[in-house]
Amino acid sequence: MGLDMRPMGKPKAGFEKRFIEIFEILSKNDFPQPSFFDKLKGKKYPTKEELLQEWFANQIQTYETIKAPRVGQDKEADEWIKGKYNELEQKPPLDEFLKEHEGFYVIELAKEQDGVPVYISFGQDENVFRGQFLQDCIGILGEDLVEEAWHTKMADETLDYGNRLMEIADNLAKQHNLEFLKSQRIPPDVEEDSIESKLHIVYSLAKWLIFYGKNGHGYEADF
Repeated sequence: MGLDMRPMGKPKAGFEKRFIEIFEILSKNDFPQPSFFDKLKGKKYPTKEELLQEWFANQIQTYETIKAPRVGQDKEADEWIKGKYNELEQKPPLDEFLKEHEGFYVIELAKEQDGVPVYISFGQDENVFRGQFLQDCIGILGEDLVEEAWHTKMADETLDYGNRLMEIADNLAKQHNLEFLKSQRIPPDVEEDSIESKLHIVYSLAKWLIFYGKNGHGYEADF
C-alpha cells in the first residue's frame, strides 16, 4: 500500500487542549472506563463514536485552509462542476447533479498551492501527499529522516519536520546549482534516480509540511 500523508483538520479556538486529548485517546485506543463506584453513581463516559463526533465537529477543515472554492458558494467551483457534468455520457437532471455536489470543495482550484502536492496518491484527496515517494530519497536524506514521515504528527512537529527537510534541500540545491527547483511546481523531466528528481520531491514535501504546520494542521501517516 505504501505511505499516504493525510493533513488533519485543526482545532477551533478554545478546543486546542481537548483536540489533542481526544486524538491521543483514539490513537492509543485507550478509552476511559467507569469504575465500580462510577457505575453505581450512573456516571457515563463517551463512546468512541461520540468522541469522534466531538473531534470532527470542532475542527477547521484543511479545505478551508487551502482556500478551495466550494460548489454552491463560489462561482469558479460552480463552473467546474458544470464542466464535469458536461463530460458525463449519461447525464442525470442538472439540478439533481448540482444538489448532490453542493458543498463539495474543489481542491484543484485551491488558492494555496503549497498545500496541494503534485506527488499524490490515486483514490485520495488531492491534498494528500504520497509519502512513498520519499523512499527514493534515502540517499540524500538518510534513513532516519525518511522513516520519520511514517509517524503521525501534530502541527508543531509537522512544521519542525518541514523546516529540517527544507534546510537539507536548500544546502543540496546550492551544492548542485539547483536552486530553481525550490520554486518549480512540476516535477523536472529527468531520470527518477537523478539528484534533480529526488531534490524536487524533498522540496515539495518540505513546502507541504511547512504550509500545514504553520497553519495549525498536523498530518496522519496512513500505511
